[in-house]
Amino acid sequence: MARVKGGVVSRKRRKRILKLAKGYYGSKHALFKTAKEQVMNSYNYAYRDRRQKKRDFRKLWIQRINAAARINGLSYSKLTHGLKLAGIEVNRKMLADLAINDAVAFAKIADAAKKALAK
Repeated sequence: MARVKGGVVSRKRRKRILKLAKGYYGSKHALFKTAKEQVMNSYNYAYRDRRQKKRDFRKLWIQRINAAARINGLSYSKLTHGLKLAGIEVNRKMLADLAINDAVAFAKIADAAKKALAK
């Protein structure tokens, strides 16, 4: 039986990796070995950062809510405790959006939290 050379398959595999590495700096986009290493690292970063993004946004929302709460005379923790006592269920994303785009509505929510804390 004749020997089968794997040229077509190997070239296809290498082209796929080099296409994924397009735009990388230096030899990482040109040489197969370094491109393959960088593509594998990039996959790991992408996987990790899809989870990290959720944490980062939560941190950002908390910072925005805290800043707006302090303008209204509360800390973040007092605001959240007051909202829980008042029975107001608003998630952090929506609270942060109100804090940035609708200060009047956020002030009303903060007042409701203050009243619930005073009881």
